[in-house]
Amino acid sequence: MNVILITLVYLLGPVIIILLYNRFDWVKKVGTVIMAYAVGIIMALAGLIPTGDAEGAVQMGSISKTLMNITVPLAIPLMLFNSDFKLWTKSLPKTFIVLFAGLFAIVTSVILGYFAFHNAGIRDLGNVAAMMTGIYTGGTMNFFALGSALHVDESIIVIAYTFEMVVTFPLIMFFVGGGYKLFRKLLPFSDKTQTVETEMVDVKDDSFEEYSGMFSKGVFGKMLLGLLLSVAMLAIGAGFSLLITGKLNELIIILTITTLAIAASFVPWIRNLPKTFELGMFFILIFSVVVAAQFDIYSIDSSALAVMGFIAFIMLVALVIHLILCRIFKVEGDLFVVGQVGLLCSPPFIPPVVGAMGNRKVLISGIVIGLVGYAVGTYLGLMLSLLFTVI
Repeated sequence: MNVILITLVYLLGPVIIILLYNRFDWVKKVGTVIMAYAVGIIMALAGLIPTGDAEGAVQMGSISKTLMNITVPLAIPLMLFNSDFKLWTKSLPKTFIVLFAGLFAIVTSVILGYFAFHNAGIRDLGNVAAMMTGIYTGGTMNFFALGSALHVDESIIVIAYTFEMVVTFPLIMFFVGGGYKLFRKLLPFSDKTQTVETEMVDVKDDSFEEYSGMFSKGVFGKMLLGLLLSVAMLAIGAGFSLLITGKLNELIIILTITTLAIAASFVPWIRNLPKTFELGMFFILIFSVVVAAQFDIYSIDSSALAVMGFIAFIMLVALVIHLILCRIFKVEGDLFVVGQVGLLCSPPFIPPVVGAMGNRKVLISGIVIGLVGYAVGTYLGLMLSLLFTVI
């Protein structure tokens, strides 16, 4: 498969995934990111990606690197613009208990995991731990942003994300398939202050990814305005980096655009720009296909399997700590579940779980927790990376 054709797959593959997402319910259940990752993995396993020192391999490597360096910085502002962070102040007290208990549980489990697996032979363990902090407080966007900012090797990113899906996906299926009933028994409390004020956030058909109408009149132009703002923030981040370090520093760029995007979300006309979240997801899907296509099955050795154990340790320990804290503060079971999903998997996974539980009153709480995770995930990951560097 030549370079041009592969590049077209990278760019058009996400378009096809989105079309399938709009048409088939099973694609919605699987998720767009997992579908994109599957496309890249299949390309890699089929030997379609040129490797070695051949001219085609060098060109493909350059194109892949360019796409990975551009897509995530563009996606971050787009995915944050529509976030109504004023919900933080409007949310209910128990929501904040679940949020901070969850953040504490994740950070604690990552630190414990770092020491538990310190001698397990995991390459770049400190940065892997930082990326897991990002994905388990903010989702895929934070994971890839940290990988870029910390200059983590592509093969490590692929392995970590692959095993993260292997470990986390069954948990989501457990929740949706009725596992939430277990937590209702473990946390048999009620929160009478919870209400059904779902008008506080616009979630059409209980879906965070609503791709229909992106190219309709009155939407497409405003969506492109959001893209221009995202490009401007990327340019500001790059300029700020050049001013401080004299070169392009991914860490400074990522922090700059994240901060600018959060600030911009408080401007009503920017927050109300339509379909910017979905456009940001499109760039994340491109990144997912590209990074998954770098997968090398021969890189799965004892070190890679240790990564899977490390990720499973983090998720399970975080869940147990979070559960204990919620028990102490008498949090209801359904609120605990959406808190777990909001942090471990990000807001797009909230509506399906809420639908399965038949308890729409916790929808807002789950989304608020997920939005805060989007905002703080990158910062927490970077702080832990610095901590592990010092250690």
